[in-house]
Amino acid sequence: MVKAIRAPKSNTPEAATSGAVKPRKRAGKGVGADKTRPGPDLTHEKRLAELHGGLVAGVDEAGRGPWAGPVVVSAVIVNPKDLPQGLNDSKKLSEARREAIYADILTKCHVSIVFASPERIDAMNIRAATLWAMRQTLSALPERPSAALIDGRDVPAGLICPAEALIKGDALSMSVAAASIVAKVTRDRMMVLLDRECPGYGFAAHKGYGTAKHQAALTELGPTLHHRRSFAPIRALLETAP
Repeated sequence: MVKAIRAPKSNTPEAATSGAVKPRKRAGKGVGADKTRPGPDLTHEKRLAELHGGLVAGVDEAGRGPWAGPVVVSAVIVNPKDLPQGLNDSKKLSEARREAIYADILTKCHVSIVFASPERIDAMNIRAATLWAMRQTLSALPERPSAALIDGRDVPAGLICPAEALIKGDALSMSVAAASIVAKVTRDRMMVLLDRECPGYGFAAHKGYGTAKHQAALTELGPTLHHRRSFAPIRALLETAP
């Protein structure tokens, strides 16, 4: 699935090179700790804009680790003059805050969302499926970016623009933080719907991750069509099934 949302014109930055950029270590007290940057900002976007000019997209994913459900990838181009309030790494926000910021992002930013299904994950492997979704989500943006910042260590081949991997990018870049929120909220909502379709597994609570409750449900009920058969716990269960 591919979804694109157009926002008012923005003057975001751009471009990049491949390879991962490590975040600067925050020095401890007494060693010049940086207290002026408690969360993500536009430093990396501005740096890339100076190199290339144009729009810069942030890209992040949600759901690489779970045993069930899709991996969801989002690309977001923020408008520096009209930023969503409260942008941060999605893992550092409460569910209520993520939902509120998600709505603000969709109103103010260019957004695309792509998911790779369990079938694709099983066919390609989780890393390749995630990189595939990253390529698709950049191409699906309503405005073509001149460059992208991608959370993590990998830059997919065949992107529509230069890209740079940014380790812990969701804690450093506002564009990547916005993408992390969109991907997380979108996937969480999908897993809630899946819980209604497949009662008994607890998808709404654990979102497909390998919790004890999830393992117990699998032992009792067996895997669904939404489980990733290439993942070791599911594969082992299928191999031992009568």
